[in-house]
Amino acid sequence: MFDQVQAAAARLDGIAHRTPVLTSRTLDEWVGAEVFLKCENLQRVGAFKFRGAYNAISQLSDAERARGVITYSSGNHAQAVALACKLLGAQAIIVMPDNAPATKRAATEGYGAQVVAYDPATQDRRTLAEGLAAKHGYTIVPPYDHLNVIAGQGTAALELCQDAGPLDLLLTPCGGGGLLSGSAIAAKGVCPDCRVIGIEPELADDATQSFRTGELHTVHNPPTIADGTRTPSLGTLTFPLVREYVDDMQTVSEAAILDAVRFLFYRMKLVVEPSGALGVAALLSDVVPASGRVGVILSGGNVDGDTMRVILDERE
Repeated sequence: MFDQVQAAAARLDGIAHRTPVLTSRTLDEWVGAEVFLKCENLQRVGAFKFRGAYNAISQLSDAERARGVITYSSGNHAQAVALACKLLGAQAIIVMPDNAPATKRAATEGYGAQVVAYDPATQDRRTLAEGLAAKHGYTIVPPYDHLNVIAGQGTAALELCQDAGPLDLLLTPCGGGGLLSGSAIAAKGVCPDCRVIGIEPELADDATQSFRTGELHTVHNPPTIADGTRTPSLGTLTFPLVREYVDDMQTVSEAAILDAVRFLFYRMKLVVEPSGALGVAALLSDVVPASGRVGVILSGGNVDGDTMRVILDERE
């Protein structure tokens, strides 16, 4: 699939931001390695998700785009699909829980998307989206379990390897596995000897269990602050890709996640959402011992002000 990641990079050239790669002498000293941070918190819509959404929707036929694109998401993917559709002249329909943060719904609607609210306690978002797609002829672009989405997400790691040079280790957050599997494919394509480790919260360790047992595990509604990793399981496509291309999975505590968000804010002046800080959390808590040249993907920065205030004010 590495050729698909390269093709996605060509499609995204001049459309997605080539986000900066930042370093910190303090971080390097603390962890004993040379660390390179890929700042997808500075990507369009504030997260890596734009890469996969645009790559997938740009490959639809004119007729498919004319009929509309539907997805299900409460956060970054919703905004990514909405913006990609706006740029490509398609109508976006987003199935979103009725308790989604008002700021995320407003941002999604601000890109011109139609939001279909549902009750997550009584309705299944995927089933609802599939029903609407069947009725109206919409094309479904799911959040992660789609080859063109996966290839698009992998362009973040491709850019990191190109801009930072050869890496010994790459740390990537894992929710549904789209970013992780795409990143692993990209990293192995550029740096075959680079070890790729996926990072999850301890409270949302479905992918770690799945990776280690070879059987797909599910964790429903995990109570982690890293809301981008609350997907119940890896997908039918991402699970085998993670097993094939990823070298290891590790988990981090909620306290480590909060420490990482605070470090990035106070030391590097970066606003990074908890899900996006998982790789830094793994380094600072020594869950992943570091050496050599280490790449970390900061996957997003979409955190509301109230949540960020609580995180920054909290002290152990």
